[in-house]
Amino acid sequence: MMSSNLWEQALSELRSEIDEKNFETWLKTTRFQRFEQDTLHLAVPSALNRSWLTRNFSDRISEVVERLAQRPVGIDIHIAPLGDAVAESSVAPSVQPRTVGLAPAGSGGGPQLLPHLTFGNFVVGESNRFAHAACRAVAEPETEAWNPLLIWGGVGLGKTHLLQAIGHEFVRLSPGARVLYVSSDRFMNAFIQAIQQDKMAEFHATYRRVDLLLLDDVQFLFGKEGTQNEFFHTFNELHSKRKKIVLSSDRPPSEMANIEERLRSRFEWGLIVDVQAPDLETRIAILNQKAQMHGFALPNDVAIFIAERIKTNIRKLEGVLTSLRHHWRLTGEPISMESVRSVLGHFLVGEEPQRVTVERIQQCVCEYFDMSVAELTGKERHRKVTLPRHLAMYLCRLLTDLSYPEIATRFRGRNHTSVLHAFRKIEKELLRDTNLQNLANYLTKKIQESAD
Repeated sequence: MMSSNLWEQALSELRSEIDEKNFETWLKTTRFQRFEQDTLHLAVPSALNRSWLTRNFSDRISEVVERLAQRPVGIDIHIAPLGDAVAESSVAPSVQPRTVGLAPAGSGGGPQLLPHLTFGNFVVGESNRFAHAACRAVAEPETEAWNPLLIWGGVGLGKTHLLQAIGHEFVRLSPGARVLYVSSDRFMNAFIQAIQQDKMAEFHATYRRVDLLLLDDVQFLFGKEGTQNEFFHTFNELHSKRKKIVLSSDRPPSEMANIEERLRSRFEWGLIVDVQAPDLETRIAILNQKAQMHGFALPNDVAIFIAERIKTNIRKLEGVLTSLRHHWRLTGEPISMESVRSVLGHFLVGEEPQRVTVERIQQCVCEYFDMSVAELTGKERHRKVTLPRHLAMYLCRLLTDLSYPEIATRFRGRNHTSVLHAFRKIEKELLRDTNLQNLANYLTKKIQESAD
């Protein structure tokens, strides 16, 4: 019988793979309930917690638990408010990130490279072949050309996977190398914290003494003058020492707004590659590979059926596969076209649902609060306006593929920080306010239904 001790071990390992904020919000509140019939039952305090874990992290939880238990394990997540009686699960103590081949965590150091994001697990197709080849070349420690390498493309197309794969390969080929993977949002927060705590020396030691810097989502630096200036000098120091820099972005340098020209020009010094939406054959290959990794096979007609309906986002393919995997493990039924339609319902019937838009989110929020879009996006700061505004910004980030800066432009030119603040504020309040949870769930359902 699996005990809560194994879940504590899993939490300890997962903590090193996710940033502290997300761990505290989503994983720390997840409690061991019971283990029966090869299924681990976990309890979370709200539907929002269950939705986030299922969409973003259930696959990785399964991998860790299965390895620790040494057998296939299904994951079932229940909603049980913190006051409900469930088997107690004490959260694993804080652990330091493992640093095999990595720069020390230091002031805002990046999270551990995720073990499954390697070149071996990356499916190559016509949409990403050149980007993949460039990344393999840059991962060779002897390669001095193409510095920096900038990878750009839409959400969910594999940019982060390629960045982390470069890190893994670089460390494998040069075991003593110092590699740091970090998101630009984390870089900015670490910079601000270093200023506030008078720890710029430690900050520079973390970011300017590495052999390879992997900076994800560089577009989040746009419009942040102080952070851009700091990264400019970090870039210069690393580049002058012939250290490698790899960046990802949602757009090419030529389309970057609110960025210093001197930084844009440096992004263009090396090689710029793009990743596009995968073609049908690549999507089928991705589904088959990931199914094989999780110990089951997809019938060819099922793989084609799914791949024909999800065309632009690899993460959605993975989400569909996770749902099928859990159904297969819990029921023991073979995966077939009938089970696909049963499990996934209308989501895969006909064409892919219309994308949720910012305009639709604003409209739904305004209808509920009986206000105009002009009021929602205006400058008024009374709570009767700021709560709907913050909630709308939160839902925009949750339900669309837009970045914080892109959302900010839809709210009368507010900046990235305003949207980030709104998102974190609502995220925090949802953990303790049941009424707000119900409202967020209601609006989410209404918005998604209107987009179908």
